[in-house]
Amino acid sequence: MCRNITELRGLEPPATETEIDAAALQYIRKVSGLRQPPKGAEGEYQAAVDAVAAATRRLLGTLPPRKQPPATVPPLRRPEVRARLGLPRALQ
Repeated sequence: MCRNITELRGLEPPATETEIDAAALQYIRKVSGLRQPPKGAEGEYQAAVDAVAAATRRLLGTLPPRKQPPATVPPLRRPEVRARLGLPRALQ
């Protein structure tokens, strides 16, 4: 499991829905200590991911623009990660 959650504010182009959802999932995995939801708690696990993603969208929508882009590139924008996941080369 990744130790860091990627900064999404100030990306060009702006963070995608997929990137926001991936960050929310990573956060829930980190705080719960679970890579997959336990049997019988799948709905609550996904609801937590959805709530974090919604809060992230609201937050990113209200923050002022950054003067400089983030120091690191989010994983879904890295060519080696996109190739491993079978995604198109360029971010849509």
